Amino acid sequence: MKVLFAAAESTPFIKTGGLADVIGALPQALQRGGAEVQVILPKYRGIPDKYKQEMQHIAEVQVPVGWRSQYCGIEKLVHDQITYYFIDNEFYFGRDGVYGYGDDGERFAFFNRAVLEVLPVLGFQPDVIHCHDWHTALIPVLLQAHYRHNPFYYDIRTVFTIHNLLYQGIFPYEVLHELLGLHNGYFTSEGLEYYGNVNYMKGGLIYSDHVTTVSPTYSQEIKTSHYGYGLEGLLQSLGGRLSGIVNGIDTKSYNPATDPTIYTKYRSNLVKKRENKLQLQQEINLPVSPTVPLIGMVTRLVDSKGLDLVMRVLDELLYFDDVQFVILGTGDRVYEDWFREAANRFPSKMSAQLSFNEAMSRKIYAASDLFLMPSKFEPCGISQLLALRYGSIPIVRETGGLNDTVHAYNEFTGEGNGFTFTDYNAHDMMHTIRRATSFYNQPERWNQIVKTAFNGDYSWNVSAKEYMEIYNQISE
Repeated sequence: MKVLFAAAESTPFIKTGGLADVIGALPQALQRGGAEVQVILPKYRGIPDKYKQEMQHIAEVQVPVGWRSQYCGIEKLVHDQITYYFIDNEFYFGRDGVYGYGDDGERFAFFNRAVLEVLPVLGFQPDVIHCHDWHTALIPVLLQAHYRHNPFYYDIRTVFTIHNLLYQGIFPYEVLHELLGLHNGYFTSEGLEYYGNVNYMKGGLIYSDHVTTVSPTYSQEIKTSHYGYGLEGLLQSLGGRLSGIVNGIDTKSYNPATDPTIYTKYRSNLVKKRENKLQLQQEINLPVSPTVPLIGMVTRLVDSKGLDLVMRVLDELLYFDDVQFVILGTGDRVYEDWFREAANRFPSKMSAQLSFNEAMSRKIYAASDLFLMPSKFEPCGISQLLALRYGSIPIVRETGGLNDTVHAYNEFTGEGNGFTFTDYNAHDMMHTIRRATSFYNQPERWNQIVKTAFNGDYSWNVSAKEYMEIYNQISE
């Protein structure tokens, strides 16, 4: 089984969010399972020089973008036994950021067409092209419209994965002809048309052989008007062509026994884990105490992460309860300002680390006793898996992948690896936090919960098998 991953970002080269973690880890697991996997990405200016210097220029082609023809260089790099190709075009990708430009519709239209155009040059004829999020959702459309007549492309099948349905890639009608070279037959309610615009993600949903999303619960949630963002009817119509497969994490990189960024390495030793807490408390200027429960958050500071719930009750929690709280992240200014001010109000109980800091995030996973994720929605979530891997017990709302990976502790059976609440309600969250801290103060029960967390399998191995089943099914 030959599989080509097409995506906008991947660790270790360029990362803005969890998508990059998936693209960095899933091919490794698939390859261990017997597939041959290669990955194709844009060559951004922000890719570190050490990787650029290892890239080998293998070819250049001209890529049609509507009525124009654009230069496309192809660079190759083998990293951790995976072959990566980078699409080189300075005009589109020689910029400081990855997304958020006024011409993103054109930039990724070029990238989608380039992926298909370069295949004969690569010497790699995939059985399946696995496309990720709206940035690559046009590949199945363009494959059908422009390439099926060519024998090289006859048998190529496509899988499209929704990582976050909120971001769909919606652009004006003009891109249909000007950038994609598609006729008006594609601009219908059964095609790319979406309230008078062109919806890239909709193309991936309609024209792919199979659609997946990143957790079973999220695959059901997106069929409802609350989570479907206008595409719920289409998603309902997919039937068995839509699957939910929960994400894993890179358990080799995220391993408290070998992680060089944390203060003290440990496997499942709570005494050594506690040393991380004491040293983090010292670094972020909180009173050093082994017994006070430390609650951590590592998150983008945006509305979907449930921060309004935290803002509603945090003062009450810090004023009345014997806890400490640390938050790491950047995002909307209103949240940054609020958490900065909260830290000033409670300097002996709270620290706001308002930055993007990979090393600090790992220190928080290793040091915290509890990890808070009260998301409005969470397609899969990786932070709760990382927290579990490091023995930090998640407190989550029962949505998306959080519902599939965190199971409420039952004091009567001893089962469960975390604490959960159902409704999007600040005081339900507060009650759950207090329930969790009550068990933290019962060492025998707490050790049982942490042991369950340490013993969980958060790798990609199970998920990779499910993807392989889909690849085989659509290739038959």
